[in-house]
Amino acid sequence: MSVELSTPQAAPAALATPLADAHPNQFALLGQRRFAPFFWTQFSGAANDNLFKFAFTVMVTYQLSVGWLPPALAGLAIGALFILPFLLFSATSGQLTDKFEKTGIIRFVKNLEVVIMGIAAVGFMSGNINVQVPVLLGCTFLMGLHSTLFGPVKFAYLPQALAERELTGGNGMVEMGTFVAILLGNIVGGLMVAVPSVGPHYVAVSCVALALVGRAVAQFIPKAPATDPGLKINWNPVSETWRNLKLAKTNLVVFRSMLGISWMWFFGAVFLSQFPSFAKEVLHGDEHVASLLLVVFSIGIATGSLLCEVLSRRHVEIGLVPLGAIGMSVFAVDLYFASRGLPASSLMGVGSFMGQPAHWRVMVDLALLSLFAGLYSVPMYALIQLRSQPTHRARIIAANNILNALFMIVSAILAGALLKANFSIPQIFLFTGLANAVVAFYIFMLVPEYLLRFIALMASRCIYRFKVTGDQNIPAQGAAVLTCNHVSFIDPVLLMAASSRPIYFLMDHRIFKMPVLGWLFRLARAIPVAPRAEDPAAYEAAFEAAAKVLREGDLLAIFPEGGITQDGELQPFKGGVMKILENAERDGLQVPVIPMALTNLWGSFFSRAELVNGQRVAMARPFRRGMFNRVGLNAGAAMASAEVQPEVLRARVAALMTA
Repeated sequence: MSVELSTPQAAPAALATPLADAHPNQFALLGQRRFAPFFWTQFSGAANDNLFKFAFTVMVTYQLSVGWLPPALAGLAIGALFILPFLLFSATSGQLTDKFEKTGIIRFVKNLEVVIMGIAAVGFMSGNINVQVPVLLGCTFLMGLHSTLFGPVKFAYLPQALAERELTGGNGMVEMGTFVAILLGNIVGGLMVAVPSVGPHYVAVSCVALALVGRAVAQFIPKAPATDPGLKINWNPVSETWRNLKLAKTNLVVFRSMLGISWMWFFGAVFLSQFPSFAKEVLHGDEHVASLLLVVFSIGIATGSLLCEVLSRRHVEIGLVPLGAIGMSVFAVDLYFASRGLPASSLMGVGSFMGQPAHWRVMVDLALLSLFAGLYSVPMYALIQLRSQPTHRARIIAANNILNALFMIVSAILAGALLKANFSIPQIFLFTGLANAVVAFYIFMLVPEYLLRFIALMASRCIYRFKVTGDQNIPAQGAAVLTCNHVSFIDPVLLMAASSRPIYFLMDHRIFKMPVLGWLFRLARAIPVAPRAEDPAAYEAAFEAAAKVLREGDLLAIFPEGGITQDGELQPFKGGVMKILENAERDGLQVPVIPMALTNLWGSFFSRAELVNGQRVAMARPFRRGMFNRVGLNAGAAMASAEVQPEVLRARVAALMTA
């Protein structure tokens, strides 16, 4: 077994990312060498994990008589052995991924998989139960180690191989592939091991073959350079895990996103662990019905994961996370109502089960619950990848894996305690759905960016048909000043929808006095500015706060007209943008200015197009232009701060308004 670990200093040309616009959707990535070999490598590994585990579980449950491992505990023991390495070795795995070249680690892990599956093949083919079970239990632990080593590199590789506009689609493909592989592995493993006499031999050959295929495909993954080659490995998993969690907490959005993902695994583990009992005791179906539930759940997750790119318009759109959380709660609660009153009957096969209309509601609830879970999880993974410091990204992901494992363990303990307290499985689903609503609301209040992005998503999809042109001109990183015409009260919300990064707005202080919008912009940490003549101290404080935004490398937006247009025409630009640039130069920054123009908003619900008592007001007559009006945002090329003057900037914005 060779160990291919190196620390190259530069990315080779093979990993260079072409413009995302060249690819119409995420499926086009399967034709790209920077993604396709990686995708099939992780797909084969996930399939092999589950083929092996499920076949072994079926053997212990139905075919072998092991006094010290009763069938009722077999699944629990195998699952616990598989998860244990995540707790023990994730911290070390994250360090190795940051320190060494990632493709070398992938190939090393696939070499390890070949060796483990070779040992497992001996176990499956052995006729001696005293050898067979201990060997396969040992291989279960080693396959957990294999997955522990692969987890950080899987998610750390993607941000190096994909552009920001491809990251959501790439994560969606990986999430979809993982659940399809899990599903296929379980189905094939169960069918193979059930073949009389030769079933375990078929499983042995298949496991080795899948491992070899995965290793062969891994050879085509391009090199991905180390992000922190000088890192000194801390081999103490406890202290390193604690250090990684503290490191993650330095970026609260990343850390709380990790908690959000871990909660999703808690939520999903409740349903997945209860499928066999739910199918038998509540739905009165046989083991094939339990498999059908797994199929529906997996297809739902895969569909939701793939929908993320379409709904996010190829950006990292965390506004999908609240939408996913709402759907998870709604359909988990409805699953309780759909399943609580089913009449008792003898065990049914799939045909009889599907023939009863009441069961279709259960299946729809389960499918939509898992679909929304896919919408919930993929943007969170992409956000962690995008916002984590590249030199520490794999260690952050490793810490996330540890949290995921802990939440899943707690989920199993709590579900077991509720069952022992005589709560029914539908009641556990109800409690989980309600708890999800509470936890989601708490997270979104802690991280308002999720809620703000959700509001922006709803406004740009449900109130308007919003099209952004030139969004590649909005910087993916670094400080910049966004300047835009001011047409309506909802302008800042539409600008939020156009950018995958958070934007800090410098806004007229009077807007903050409005009941709903004022709360929204305070939540967005917008900076209120008053005229210098009205409040000189507040004026200076606002521009100092704006300077701090740029010093921290964030996006600052300003409406240079100083207020919403009264007649739909572009008003003269005031000097606020010049003061912002002067303060940036004082801080040693050369900040680009991005001219932008909102189009076709005048006359809409939130603009001042309605004449009431001689004054133009907004929101006077809802839907006067109907629903789903087509509006747009045109973003122009960046201007260097040295070429910015109010008149020049106004001319650029005016040109974009008619583009």
